[in-house]
Amino acid sequence: MELKTPLYDCHVAAKGKIVPFAGYLLPVQYEAGVIAEHMAVRQKAGIFDVSHMAEITLKGKDAMANVQNIVTSDCSKLKDGHVKYTTMCYDNGTVVDDLLVYKVSDESILLVVNAANHHKDVEWIKDHLTGDVVMEDISDNVAQIALQGPCSLDIMKKLTDEKNIPSKYYTFTEKCLVAGEECLLSRTGYTGEFGFEIYCGNDSAPVIWNALMEAGKEYGLLPCGLGCRDTLRFEAGMPLYGHEMDDTITPYEAGLGFAVKLEKGDFIGKKALEEKSKPTRTCIGLKMTGRGIAREHQDVYDGDKKIGFTASGSHCPYLNGAYATAILEMPYTALGTKVEVDVRGRRVAAEVVKTPFYVNPDQRKKL
Repeated sequence: MELKTPLYDCHVAAKGKIVPFAGYLLPVQYEAGVIAEHMAVRQKAGIFDVSHMAEITLKGKDAMANVQNIVTSDCSKLKDGHVKYTTMCYDNGTVVDDLLVYKVSDESILLVVNAANHHKDVEWIKDHLTGDVVMEDISDNVAQIALQGPCSLDIMKKLTDEKNIPSKYYTFTEKCLVAGEECLLSRTGYTGEFGFEIYCGNDSAPVIWNALMEAGKEYGLLPCGLGCRDTLRFEAGMPLYGHEMDDTITPYEAGLGFAVKLEKGDFIGKKALEEKSKPTRTCIGLKMTGRGIAREHQDVYDGDKKIGFTASGSHCPYLNGAYATAILEMPYTALGTKVEVDVRGRRVAAEVVKTPFYVNPDQRKKL
């Protein structure tokens, strides 16, 4: 039986189309539709319920040492109030999940993992803890709201003191007030746009959501569903577990080699990743040049030779074209390489292009 997030009634009131997703009932879109919601985030602002994401805390004098052991990045120099994107790997070097590491202090770390991997990740982390550390799965008590788009700063300024607003990308402010409710305010997102993610208690979530909706009216803020969350992340080249990575794909093959620091000391999967640091396949971008839209897990060919498979595929509303990501054998990953994708039994022409497909150069700038 699917769960309801603390914002379920807000979605129903806004006439969201509710669907089951990762064990929750969530809106896939609202009345405006996926394309309108997508464009609102690119040009104005959008608000998302991401309360299905899972949050795990590690506390104790060995909290950071445990983070260093379970993730592939080097978090040892991460400053308090900063966030790092990274991956967790199995012993064989394939991906358990990708996640965000929030450093509150050396002895207090927040991990944010994918909803679909929630329970798997909790058990994986629990099984690999050592020393003086206490893990707590706080997911049921935490709601999360994402405010994304170029107008998100103007909207946020109406609801909190400017000193609370994180000034840099991938930083956060702990225990600040937004719309009078205590929360953690983070300069992060999954859309490729300037924006914020707000972590708060369940009772606070509807208050903050409604206040954001009201404050955003003059800026064209739209409530947004799962549909445009996926097209936005895909257009901006952000990976999704189960697509660009999974338990058969290493970070190197997923194009996430930047998140692997072999020189940092020992960590789970290091030995395997040392052996696999020069992969024979990797994740690239495709622009569909023939008529058709590629979806995930479709075979890619060079003539009669199968050379890989698509990881994600969609029409990109802002770019007004069909694109895909694909994991291909190395000889076929050079920009401009012509390939074909088997779309439901029909070969559709495509070309290897640079990723991310969409880049907003302003979204990483300081306030």
